[in-house]
Amino acid sequence: MKFVIPVLILGILIIGGIWLKRKRKFSDFPLPWRKILKEKVAFYSHLKTADKRRFEKEIQYFLSDVGVTGVGMEVSDLDRILVASSAVIPLFGFPELRYRNISEVLLYKDSFNEDHQTEGEDRRILGKVGSGTLNRQMILSRPALIAGFENTSSKTNVGIHEFIHLIDKADGAVDGIPESIMEQQFVLPWLNLMHEEIDKIRAKDSDINPYGGTSKIEFFSVASEYFFKRPKLFRRKHPELYNLLSKIFNQQENQN
Repeated sequence: MKFVIPVLILGILIIGGIWLKRKRKFSDFPLPWRKILKEKVAFYSHLKTADKRRFEKEIQYFLSDVGVTGVGMEVSDLDRILVASSAVIPLFGFPELRYRNISEVLLYKDSFNEDHQTEGEDRRILGKVGSGTLNRQMILSRPALIAGFENTSSKTNVGIHEFIHLIDKADGAVDGIPESIMEQQFVLPWLNLMHEEIDKIRAKDSDINPYGGTSKIEFFSVASEYFFKRPKLFRRKHPELYNLLSKIFNQQENQN
């Protein structure tokens, strides 16, 4: 696996929503946490030993920066590890980077509505990146978070989906073009490929989640969660997308 931070994007990283990471010392990674990673996080399980240890350090970095808070519920180690894994996976190709546009993840006991209510009708939201009074916060449905890792046959993972939105937001524009991590040479090919694939989704000629056909913003997140969760299938079904996302995220195939 090759890890390179293009010099041209460092300015964006420094002033945007992603920041160069300061080295810290952490205690040994807790064995119960490692057990959760082995059992629940396929991305981790398919890494080489050295990369597994680095993944664990990234988990510790994230949890030292970002709080995970239950709303009307207790938060478990499983919750913390799955939230942190959702954050670490998309940025794993950039070892020196961390999120600086989030300070807390709120876990709800169920899906919720636009008023953040978990009871009543129209509770269709599984996750969202906060804005306004909820700036620097993310809200996730706990059942949806867990299902994203336990249901290995699906192409969806709400935790990864929402952290992809944060990466998209890091350059100051939420537009489906993650210039905070993307080399300039890939912007035009990515735009062209996005338009082609969105047209296929709208024509019902794609296995990508139809939600990805609603906008470039959602296409980026939907395609990315598919890429990280089912890389072999994604590569077979969408080779051009797979190759371009591999370059954008600076990652090679790590999962089944």
